[in-house]
Order: sequence, then C-alpha cells, then structure tokens
Amino acid sequence: MSKEIPLKMIVGTVSNEKDVPEEVIFEALEAALVSATKKKYGAHIEARVAINRKTGTYDTFRIWHVVADPAPNEPLELPFSQITLSAAQLDNPDIKVGDTVEEQLESVEFGRIAAQTAKQVIINEVRKAERKKIADDFKNKQSHLVNGVVKKVTRDTIILDLGGNAEALLRKDQTLPKESFRPGDRVKAYLLEIISDARGPQIMLSRTHQGMLAELFKIEVPEVGEGIIEIKAIARDPGVRSKIAVKTNDGRMDPVGACVGMRGARVQAVSNELGGERVDIVLWDDNPAQFVMNAMSPAEIVSIVVDEETNTMDIAVKDEFLSQAIGRGGQNIKLASELTGWTLNVIGAQEAQAKNEQEKSNLLKTFTEQLDIDNDVADLLIAQGFSTIEEIAYVPMNELLEIEGFDEEIVEALRQRAKDVLLTQAIASEEEAKSPAQDLLGVDGMNEKLAGSLAEKGITTRDDLAELAVEDLTELTDLSAEQAAKLIMAARAHWFADEN
Repeated sequence: MSKEIPLKMIVGTVSNEKDVPEEVIFEALEAALVSATKKKYGAHIEARVAINRKTGTYDTFRIWHVVADPAPNEPLELPFSQITLSAAQLDNPDIKVGDTVEEQLESVEFGRIAAQTAKQVIINEVRKAERKKIADDFKNKQSHLVNGVVKKVTRDTIILDLGGNAEALLRKDQTLPKESFRPGDRVKAYLLEIISDARGPQIMLSRTHQGMLAELFKIEVPEVGEGIIEIKAIARDPGVRSKIAVKTNDGRMDPVGACVGMRGARVQAVSNELGGERVDIVLWDDNPAQFVMNAMSPAEIVSIVVDEETNTMDIAVKDEFLSQAIGRGGQNIKLASELTGWTLNVIGAQEAQAKNEQEKSNLLKTFTEQLDIDNDVADLLIAQGFSTIEEIAYVPMNELLEIEGFDEEIVEALRQRAKDVLLTQAIASEEEAKSPAQDLLGVDGMNEKLAGSLAEKGITTRDDLAELAVEDLTELTDLSAEQAAKLIMAARAHWFADEN
C-alpha cells in the first residue's frame, strides 16, 4: 500500500542544505524504512522499500529466495527468507532456483521511530557523501602541498581544517621529531593519499615524506617548479638532515647554486619550514662513482672500489675526513647510500691501503699457486685489473695480448691453466655436494651405502632427511614405508631435543 507523505520535500531540503545528491538521501530513507519494517515484521526477514522519486510515495516488499526442494522431512536452511521451487512455481511456472519472489507488505508509517532511524541513517550517509565529494575535489591535489588550520589534536592524530568543510588527518608518526601543534596553528603538509574506510574517504597528510621536500623546493626555486631543474633523488632523515640530487639540461645554469639561492636564502626557507632540517644539495651524475663522490662531499675521497654484482662501493677517505664522511650515528653515509641506491662502505685511507695490500698479497698467492706462474707475471695481471681466475679464463684474448711481454703462446697457456683450475674446482665442489655430511651418517639406522645414495639425490644432511615426507623417501630408496618413517623420525630427534 502506498503512503502519501512529504518525503519529497524532506529530500529536497536536506539535499540543498548539505549539497548532497537527492539520490543519496532517497537511498538513506529506503534503508531507514527497511530497518523500521524489520522491527515490525521480524528482524529475520529480508525486505525492500521503493520510494517513488517523483511523488514521495513508497511501497514495501518482502523478499524470498527460491531454492531447490529439500529432501523429505528436511527443513529449509533459512525458512524466513527462502521458498522452495515447487511452492514458487504455483504462482509463476517459469521461475528458477536462484530467482527471488517479492511479496508486498503493508508499509510502516513514517512515524517517530522511522523518522529517528531515517535521521541517523541520513546523517551517516550525508557525512559519507560529503567526505566523498571533498575527497574527489582533492584528488587532483594528491602528491602536492596543502595548507590547513589545526582543528583538533589527539594522542595519535592531528585534524586539520583545509577549508570548504574539508578535513584531513596528520598522524603523529608523519610529523617531524619534537614538532607539536595547537588548535589554530597553520600547517603546511604533503597530501599523501586518500584512503577509504567505513566512515568514507579520509585525506591523509605527511610532513616526513620525501615529496614534502620536493614540493617545498618547487615553491622556493622557480626553476624547479618550471622543470628547468629536475629533482632526481631524495633521501631524508625527517627533521634532522636530508640530501637532494638535482640536474639540469641547461649547460648555462648551476642547479646546485640555483637551489641554494643568494646567501642560501632558498634552501634556508625550506629548512625553516621543516623545523631546521639540514638540506644538502647534490649534483646528479649519470656516472655512479662520480654521483657517490658528489653525495659524500665535502669529505675528500681517495679511492672508490665498485662491485656491480653486489651493488656496493668501498670508499676510502682521508683519515681526517672519516668521521665527517660517516656522520653522527652513521647518518651521512646512510643518506648517501639511500640517495645513490648503492650500499656504501667507508674506511680511512690507511685502513684502505692496508686492506688493498692484503688483498693484493692474497691475489698474488692465488695466481702464483693455482696458475703456476712467477710473481712478476702475477703482478702484471693484477696491475691490469685481473682479480679472479674466471676473468683470466674467459676474458677476450686480445685483452691479455695487450699486456706488455705477453704473446699468443703465453696467453693460451694462461687461459688453459685457468680453465683447468676452474674445472678441478667444479669437480671437487660437485663431489663435496654429493658426499654425505657426518651428521647424516650419525642418524640411527643409517649406513654408508644408503647415505651415499641419498647424497647423490641431494640429501646430504640430517636436516635434509628430516624435512622429507615418508612418500618422498620411499620414492628415493628401496625402503618400506615403515622403515622410511622410522628413519625420518630418527633424523628429527634433535629437533625435539632442542625444544626440550
């Protein structure tokens, strides 16, 4: 039955006041009327209320889900919301399992209880809609700076008023050390993300994110904002110290000087906004070693050893610059590593020299013993940058021929000796991998023949055996399931002993 009520007027008024689409209000009212219907007819039923958007009248329907006929004497799982297929087909022969049947009910009056429920639902939905609208308005400001006024401070968060009914959250872990705010304070922050939760979209801010530093430079340095100077990398210890790498394709411009500004005015303005955070501006270089040297400035670097395989660099600095290069608590070297993307190890010049001499001595011994050559030939190879037997075995022949005093005969002999050494090492390694460890031989019920057979299949230690399933072991050996289970439990005995 339809009820003539002034819902249309209510919807229009709330929509205008809250600047929320009418459809959102209608849906909230329908949800409230469904709740009131369940209070009248029972919370276990399913219901639907349809409000006519033009007239404001509404109808109420009870929903039944069509399910297959159960076995004789077997009840329906949800008797208050399910109907059997045979019963549903009495009214509609074409209906199928999975369809729904609606039964019109007498609609509840939009009385005090329904009005209270509707009010609460509308308030919640309006808040969600308002947050969504505000979040949509701020989407284009994500990864940019926003200005706000502190509205409320709690133990874990700071709520900022961004204007236009927009609020944002600045978590305490996203603020700078020793930074505190009071209601009414003006705050500049980086719009980190817009997240969705049960209360609707939330605008999340940060003052510790690297983007905060980049955006401040865009404001203070016009060349950065215009794209003439490019920020290539940033490393931050928020509120304490940071490094920023800059580059320009305009050969007439000094990007570092432009970011520093006259008498340091530009970088000082950035530092002041970040609570005195010290900002080092570094010149970007496509050469990783040169970039690292720039990042470590003003420490004077004596030498750099680059290991591309492990992505590390060993940096030797003059002893008087060692503490400066490392920084308090390792801060400078940590930031330089983060900025460049390389793992940096810093040592003093004297230590580096001693380390180099030791490495050279070890390498000289390796070459003379394994390649059966004298010290002079080994010194020549080391001087040319050869550091492994593999390099000598597989480096292009012309590189070895460039060494003074080397001819084709010498080079061929060296390469063959190096290959022989590598082959011998590979065979020994393979044999070692196939030989059972002593702890495997110590397992109760194990014998040398069985251990050797298992080792050939990659099971060389007690733990290797302990991790097998019974089925795995029976497939690898001739053991029965009972024998395999007993052997595996014996291998696992030390695990339980360790636990005890």
